[in-house]
Amino acid sequence: MINLSDKQKGMSFAFLGILLLTPDSLLIRLLSLDSWELIFYRGFVPSIFLTILLSFYYKKNFFHSILVLGFAGIFNAFLIFLGNVTFVLSIQNTNVANTLIMVSLTPFIAALLSSFFLKEHPNFRTWITILVCFSFVFFIFYDSYESNRIFGDLFGIASATAVGASSVIIRYGKSNNFIPSLLIAKIFIVIFAIFLVEDIYLDKTDFYLVLLMGFFTVFLPFLLITIAPRYIPAHEVQLFFLLETVLGPIWVWLVINEQPSIKTLIGGIGIILTILIYSIVELKSKKNQ
Repeated sequence: MINLSDKQKGMSFAFLGILLLTPDSLLIRLLSLDSWELIFYRGFVPSIFLTILLSFYYKKNFFHSILVLGFAGIFNAFLIFLGNVTFVLSIQNTNVANTLIMVSLTPFIAALLSSFFLKEHPNFRTWITILVCFSFVFFIFYDSYESNRIFGDLFGIASATAVGASSVIIRYGKSNNFIPSLLIAKIFIVIFAIFLVEDIYLDKTDFYLVLLMGFFTVFLPFLLITIAPRYIPAHEVQLFFLLETVLGPIWVWLVINEQPSIKTLIGGIGIILTILIYSIVELKSKKNQ
């Protein structure tokens, strides 16, 4: 049996989780559902898989595992609910590339929140990287404002903030099991969306796409991403979202030929290069310690 360090476990969970997440934006585009129908099924289908998983894991203690979540668990569920809803609304109101560039800011939002609430203070390089990345974000915002896509970008920032805050909560209570809070989050989504959907009928194509999305790009990724902060700091987990920022728009471009604007490309490349340089410098710095 392979003995992995906490660092290796956390990085493995985060990498696999984000890798599975990368086709999510494409599946959202391929589905012929409106925003609230999509949000409903992104809550309903994963909730079934989570109920099965938790029932097998906890057996007779299934309901007890939910009741003992406490404030941190319920608040984490609310953040996951908020992140899911705003992500879909962002994808539906702007280009996929814009949404994923906003989501790529998650590690720095997590770093800011960790610094304030957990006293895990980022170093000077991290603060500089945060400032540079947000400068590129304002550049993209200006382009979106001119193209009437600003609300989609703002939803993207809201999603990044919710996901970043969720990872900080999990880091704070790393001795606890937050997986039951995923189920609560999905139930929140179903209850909220059911009042806003007009029709939940699915044709054959949408049915298979919803099952594919619900299991492989929602249930499994968020399960792994929820586990990862128990082993590594929240902002390190969120750095892996860079993988989605790079691959997500590529899947959409290859399949449905959706291309980002020039300004979005410039801003996105700026953010990606900044994060890459930061990551390389941080790795070299840790090796020399």
